[in-house]
Amino acid sequence: MVTLAEVAQHAGVSASTVSYVLSGKRSISATTRQRVERSIHELGYHPNAGARALASSRSNIIALMVPLRTDMYVPVMMEIAIAVATTARTHGYDVLLLTGEEGPDAVRRVAGSGLADGMILMDVELDDERLPLLRESAQPAVLIGLPADTTGLTCVDLDFKATGALCVEHLAGLGHRDVAVIGEAPAVYERHTGFAERTLDGLRSRARETGLRLLHRPCEGGYDATAVTVARILDERPDTTGFVVQNEAAVEPLLALLRQQGRAVPEDVSVVAVCPEQVAVQASVRLTSVSLPAQEMGRHAVEQLVAKLDGRGGEEVVLLPPALTVRASSSPAPLR
Repeated sequence: MVTLAEVAQHAGVSASTVSYVLSGKRSISATTRQRVERSIHELGYHPNAGARALASSRSNIIALMVPLRTDMYVPVMMEIAIAVATTARTHGYDVLLLTGEEGPDAVRRVAGSGLADGMILMDVELDDERLPLLRESAQPAVLIGLPADTTGLTCVDLDFKATGALCVEHLAGLGHRDVAVIGEAPAVYERHTGFAERTLDGLRSRARETGLRLLHRPCEGGYDATAVTVARILDERPDTTGFVVQNEAAVEPLLALLRQQGRAVPEDVSVVAVCPEQVAVQASVRLTSVSLPAQEMGRHAVEQLVAKLDGRGGEEVVLLPPALTVRASSSPAPLR
């Protein structure tokens, strides 16, 4: 392993000069800095993380809290996590991944231990029990998600209320008057998870404004659960001509069930999904959808946190605008 002394000898400077270039604690001439940085690169020198932390009072680690629940679509969560990790690396930070469902205890442990310089929290509920601790803590934090009260918090999320409204606007514009929503698993709504509640709020608000009749049914996902949910919807609202799906595990079962019933998509029934782009384009019918900007959310969260760590950022809410892509699964409502 290359040492600091070897970098100094290679660059023709003192060890303290190399240390000052690394820490930025003293002004070093541009020529000397470039010579030291060239030697660091050529020799492949990596400062000892422990020593660097002691010198700077920083760990250069970001804690990412990702509760991996069975009722959540894990690939999206991990796509966000990967975006956080890769973006953090470009800013010189490593990521400590916490996947347990410890809630406030995890926040308390990270904030009190000095394990990380800042935190990014996912799977945010409207009245998330972690928030009081975040507001009391001096440690910078960013939420990927939107609670009911954002006072004193920094958040980034897709604008899920606008997403729900956009789905209704699309179907209403095509003449659909009876639309059913196949939602997330019941436990997601029982926890008052922000993204699900806000999507539903947008769906209902715009449905009232457009005079569209909306029926929402949670669904565990998978073929059997989706079959029960679809049967219930069509029994309660037999004139349903449009579906909005916010449940990746229910997408393909829904399309299969509609085929079995002789309901053609999109001629008889239109389907709009809120899902990752990959799910929409790889479905048996290419789905009209609002995609989840997982990479963008992860990148924004890291950039907001780094700005706070550098003293440049304040409390801010960033809502990414939704975009609906029309594909093969939606068309004008059939004539009755």
